Amino acid sequence: MVRLGAAWYPEQWPEAQWDHDLQLMQDAHMNVVRVGEFAWSTLEPSEGRFELDWLDRAIALAAKHHIAVVIGTPTDAPPAWLTEKYPDTLGMNADGQWRQHGERRQFNYASPRYRQLCALIVAQLARRFGQNPNVIGWQIGNEYSDESFDPSTRALFQQFLRDKYKTLNNLNHQWSTAYWSQTYTSWSQIPMKNSNENPGLLLDHKHFVTATWRSFQRAQIDVLRPLILPTQFITTNIGGLGWSDNWDHYAITADLDLASWDDYVGQGHLDVTRNAMLNDFVRGWKRQNFWVMETEPGSVNWAPVNNALWPGETRALAWQTIGHGADAVLYWQWRSALNGQEQYHGAIVGPDGEPLPIYSEIAQLGKDLELTRDALAGTGPHAKIAILHDYDSRWAIDFQPFTKDYDQEQVLLRFYQPLEKIAAANGQAVDIIDPTSSVDLARYKLLVAPSLNVISAELAAKLLAYVRQGGTLILGPRSGMKDEFNSLNPQRQPGPLAEALGAKVGQYYALEKPVQLSNPDHPTVPVTTPGVLGTADTWAEQLSIDSPAMEINAIYDDPGGWLDGKPAFVSRAIGKGLIAYLGTLPDPKLLHTFLMLSSPQVPKLVFPGQDAIEQCTRYGPSGSVSIYINHGSEAVSIPLQRPMRNLLSSNATPVSEITLPPQGVAVLVPEKTQ
Repeated sequence: MVRLGAAWYPEQWPEAQWDHDLQLMQDAHMNVVRVGEFAWSTLEPSEGRFELDWLDRAIALAAKHHIAVVIGTPTDAPPAWLTEKYPDTLGMNADGQWRQHGERRQFNYASPRYRQLCALIVAQLARRFGQNPNVIGWQIGNEYSDESFDPSTRALFQQFLRDKYKTLNNLNHQWSTAYWSQTYTSWSQIPMKNSNENPGLLLDHKHFVTATWRSFQRAQIDVLRPLILPTQFITTNIGGLGWSDNWDHYAITADLDLASWDDYVGQGHLDVTRNAMLNDFVRGWKRQNFWVMETEPGSVNWAPVNNALWPGETRALAWQTIGHGADAVLYWQWRSALNGQEQYHGAIVGPDGEPLPIYSEIAQLGKDLELTRDALAGTGPHAKIAILHDYDSRWAIDFQPFTKDYDQEQVLLRFYQPLEKIAAANGQAVDIIDPTSSVDLARYKLLVAPSLNVISAELAAKLLAYVRQGGTLILGPRSGMKDEFNSLNPQRQPGPLAEALGAKVGQYYALEKPVQLSNPDHPTVPVTTPGVLGTADTWAEQLSIDSPAMEINAIYDDPGGWLDGKPAFVSRAIGKGLIAYLGTLPDPKLLHTFLMLSSPQVPKLVFPGQDAIEQCTRYGPSGSVSIYINHGSEAVSIPLQRPMRNLLSSNATPVSEITLPPQGVAVLVPEKTQ
């Protein structure tokens, strides 16, 4: 089933009020709560004195209201007694300042003592609740984020490098430390920084941060797993609006049973395409459905302007996440806290325990999910198109963007938007995957790799095998500039793929203003208008051709400039497939044209207001479920390609057209044929 719930903090309220809270949840068709992740000082008020009975009673009371429980390990918010008695558990900021109690992540994620203390409280919880059938899962900590720069953690970083490189000569070689006399003669000389450093060091620091958070998480998994039911999942909620790059999300979620993230709008209103992309990004971490462990009940408290979403927008946001693969939506938080740093944050009920205006909209969502429970069970999106994204490439560009305008999220979004439209027209989704993982690329017909900056020889071989077997690979700008040590590839972009491509980047340029793209003298891309195709901006690479088999699809039109007449988009057939290189960022319309030429196409119905409509499809053993959402401000009538039943309608008769009001939702299943 797709679950609905909220973060509930019974420790903050008199026990006599718990039943009222849970009854309101039940009335709103909620069936899951998350508890405990900030309750360490209540669970262990002093060292070694554990008080878990209150949580036992809260879980039992939730069960009476048919509400399952996810327990959060409280290791994101250590109590004051702990950091006072053990100051070595405190972390240090990059500026050298020690953290203090009263913040939320004052701990040092690398501290052996802190990990020992975490293991003790987690073991207590697991022994008490690990066999409780009303506990369905565990969330480790909360929104991993801050690394530590203290001396002991720096020593661990130096050991991490010793284990990886074995010798200083090897490290010096891979980091090219002869530059600026950075050569190291002792491991203890190596600094630990996250900016303004050797690119090789910066990349390895990100690897260290990822490995350290992963081992922090692994230590708790190893405590939990032997003590809990096999049916209880283990996850953690990824914060930073899903896009944060403190560490590698693919690596962190590899050890978890499912991925979950915190989906917030913040200021303004839902950016439909961006949020769709982020949900597809999350689904790609483990290439399976996921949970939205936190989302806003209409507003937040941390944005510059904490406006409320429009009526119906909160429900539409939830259905969007479900359409892209969410199997649960939990709101943060259930009830406004009386004090603390998030007093003004959106909630479902007020500090008096009575419903706020958003309650009725979330209750409607709960009713929706009751009506669609059977149809959605066991379903998920399917994708034949994937965008390649990996953190080494992302970090490498972030360290040295070359132009402030190269915003990687916006670049990814520029490619995602047309691909999502192409996929949706085929009843498909877009996966966003790490090509360096064990994923089988053959499942996709089209791979698009904007900003794949780091391409090792091993990855190049994997991508080339995919093309030869019949796949289409489009490399975007900045691809193949670096190797796995964040060193420049000496064979020019796209590095180890240059020879197979039959072309390479002669030079790259940060653009001050847009340039035009035109047809070559002998165009291979069919277009309706000869001459100018469109414009490109931000970044441009001048391509040179090394093979007569190479086809030039577009050239720059830049009179008097370095780019004039030079190839901008080239392609080449290899084996059964095609490899292409796009060296710039075309305007959205032109990029859509380029990508359509490389993608499977189906006829698409055109109707007024179409751009406001989002269509998502989930597939399962019993067939498909289509979700239509009107994100616009006007009602839209949608013709259907075959008769469908709207599960949210009281009318069970199949229809060939539906009309959605602003923020309206329809969940459709095909009429079964005899």
